Amino acid sequence: MSEFLIVGGGVIGMMTALQLADAGRRVTLLERGECGREASWAGGGIVSPLYPWRYSAPISTLSRYSEGAYPELSLRLLEETGIDPEYRQRGLLYLRVDDEERALDWARQEGKPLQRVGPETIYAKEPNAAPGVESALWMPTLGSIRNPRLCRALRARLLAMPNVALREHVDVEELVASAGRIQGVRTSAGHETAECVVVCGGAWASQLLASVDVALPVRPVRGQMILFKAPSGLVERVVLKDGRYVIPRGDGRVVAGSTLEEVGFDKRTTEAAKGSLYDSALSIVPGLADCPVEHHWAGLRPGSPDGVPRIGAVPGVEGLWVNAGHYRNGLVLAPASTRLLADQLLQRTPVVDPAPYRLGT
Repeated sequence: MSEFLIVGGGVIGMMTALQLADAGRRVTLLERGECGREASWAGGGIVSPLYPWRYSAPISTLSRYSEGAYPELSLRLLEETGIDPEYRQRGLLYLRVDDEERALDWARQEGKPLQRVGPETIYAKEPNAAPGVESALWMPTLGSIRNPRLCRALRARLLAMPNVALREHVDVEELVASAGRIQGVRTSAGHETAECVVVCGGAWASQLLASVDVALPVRPVRGQMILFKAPSGLVERVVLKDGRYVIPRGDGRVVAGSTLEEVGFDKRTTEAAKGSLYDSALSIVPGLADCPVEHHWAGLRPGSPDGVPRIGAVPGVEGLWVNAGHYRNGLVLAPASTRLLADQLLQRTPVVDPAPYRLGT
């Protein structure tokens, strides 16, 4: 029997497993499909909330920690697995921001190097940006990571660790509790027991907790994205405009996203969304019109009412824990939220105050 059984093999589940395994604990991770192939794979990989000044203090606290953790984590995974997560710190250009003064006030308070720039800087940074932009905000320290490669690297690292059992294509059908204590889970492959069960099921987390009569305010929110096969150098850094963005990859490809759709657990792509994303991308970098759309996909984000994840013990069920509800910022907040949960599980001093993330707050 493992000490910890983690349900859900996205970036949150895998990083939780890594944190616990690094501490020498025995961990089993169960994933209904293949690890890292749901929302963690589908996102863009910007290592910051899109407009960080618009978020609440609990999200900002986790984001600050995670931004500092990603460069080291990326280098570690490259060294240990040979898979490069392609962490790039090339900065971000914000085009057409309605609340610039609020953004600049936030930057001064947080000590962030966000600044207003004119055409000379804009086109020096991104020569292929749409013409006629007179003003933008520039954040030179912002990074991005190629999330499918990050997921591959995390999976490879866990597979190599002797105290981790990674089991894919195992569907957890319900949690099993008795007399106010978790006993384990019932799966498509039989029963699994553990001293502690950690639900990291993303958009499916609320369904799992409902099996032990626990309400978790998490719902699926579909996001669609497209990928352009672009020549290297067409886009050099993340560019954001009107809530849509383009993100360059190391091989020249450009990701464009994303939509926000309340359609339940429907992961189908639509031609309407593809056209909207295409138009948004061309409004940022017109040269993408000469590049074929190589891929179009959708993922389900774990939406929550305030965007703040629930991290910690589940009230009323001893031994049951949760780390879910990150909405658009699962990848952004993963290093911090998984460290916070591991600190609580291992009875260490928490890296941040856990109070704002407790279930029921």
